[in-house]
Amino acid sequence: MNRSVLLAPFVVFMATAFPASAQALERQTHKATGVVKSIDRAAARLVLRHEPIESLKWPTMTMAFAVKDKAMLEKLSPEKKVEFEFVLEGQQFVITSIK
Repeated sequence: MNRSVLLAPFVVFMATAFPASAQALERQTHKATGVVKSIDRAAARLVLRHEPIESLKWPTMTMAFAVKDKAMLEKLSPEKKVEFEFVLEGQQFVITSIK
């Protein structure tokens, strides 16, 4: 099953159950490290297994992210370790920087 499908209800729940928190999330940039698990270049999405993210109090998990610019995906490959920054835009987490 597509992991992004599994995460969509979580993001909707967070935005509706905690609207003040969702607004704060949309203004904050989060930093993390992780490993690329899969890349969907056509959809500008990738699945990462990331380390804990302190700013969100998230444990290690595997999840899908959109990318702000498809060009970010060009140098990525599965199992590559990356450092990335992301923001919440609407109901999805979007990577704004990745190296």
